[in-house]
Amino acid sequence: MQILKYFMLFLLLVSASLMGKILSKRYVYRLEELEEIKTDLNILKTKIKFTYEPLPQIFSEFGSENRGNISNIFKNATKKMEKLNAEEAWEEAVEESATNLNIEDKKVLKNFSKMLGKTDLEGQISQIEVTESFLETQIRHAEEEKQKNEKLYSRLGTTIGLAIVIILA
Repeated sequence: MQILKYFMLFLLLVSASLMGKILSKRYVYRLEELEEIKTDLNILKTKIKFTYEPLPQIFSEFGSENRGNISNIFKNATKKMEKLNAEEAWEEAVEESATNLNIEDKKVLKNFSKMLGKTDLEGQISQIEVTESFLETQIRHAEEEKQKNEKLYSRLGTTIGLAIVIILA
């Protein structure tokens, strides 16, 4: 019976540690997604400037690359552009897609859509550049949060697990 008790306590410690690790990874994933969006916007700017491809086609290319949560935003926006204009499709896709982005990140991405498909080539490129500068700020904040909270949650999970084990032992 003692072996079963110690085994259960060990499982409790491991599960608490894993929960802490999972919570800490959220900050890493947010930073990666923000950097991926910034890269995609840079590519989008280049494609708009030099290839003159329509937005649904460009978004479809980004969505088909299967790089994770961000590609889902582009896939959803492409599907929604069949029925909605580019602005509404992008905003809904950002809101509906499951990502690690926080509210401020989504707000920046939604602001990107204000001129999407409505202005001339230069207007869209300038809107992309403005969004890129806002994303730079969000990336800096995400890096700060990651440095501050990644270790905290990781160690907190282990500490809580140890505290529970000590109390129950």
